[in-house]
Amino acid sequence: KAKVPGKKGYPRFQKNNRSVEYKTSGWKLLDDRKHITFMDKCGIGQLKLIGTWDLHFYQIQQIKRIRIVKRSDGYYIQFCVDAERNIDVNPTGKTVGLDVGLNSFYTDSQGDKIDNPRYLRKSEKSLKRLQKKVSRKNKGSNNRKKAINRLGRKH
Repeated sequence: KAKVPGKKGYPRFQKNNRSVEYKTSGWKLLDDRKHITFMDKCGIGQLKLIGTWDLHFYQIQQIKRIRIVKRSDGYYIQFCVDAERNIDVNPTGKTVGLDVGLNSFYTDSQGDKIDNPRYLRKSEKSLKRLQKKVSRKNKGSNNRKKAINRLGRKH
């Protein structure tokens, strides 16, 4: 928009900057594997890692990329690790045909049907309530931003 008072100019659309990716440089994992330090000019600094996945299984050389992702309920760090995956599969020789439909989630060749979960129908009432709360808040207020955040988490 123009830098003069009043509504003028084209709208500025929100950029899709919801993640930042680091290759092998720009970050350092501390020895306890519970903290990570970002050393670029963004000013992120040191972060504490919270989670159940244990990073002690992997060497630091095995971590190829790190991505910081912003979601509606907070920030997450994803680690891309170079690891071997060994899955032993014993073929049984049996084949099954699957048909994906709208009324039933799928039907197999034996005639077994699994119903559609219908997630939208189950959560319509709470979505309606949250959307009503968003519409009652003042535009641009912090409470409206919080209500939009709650609605996004529900979706």
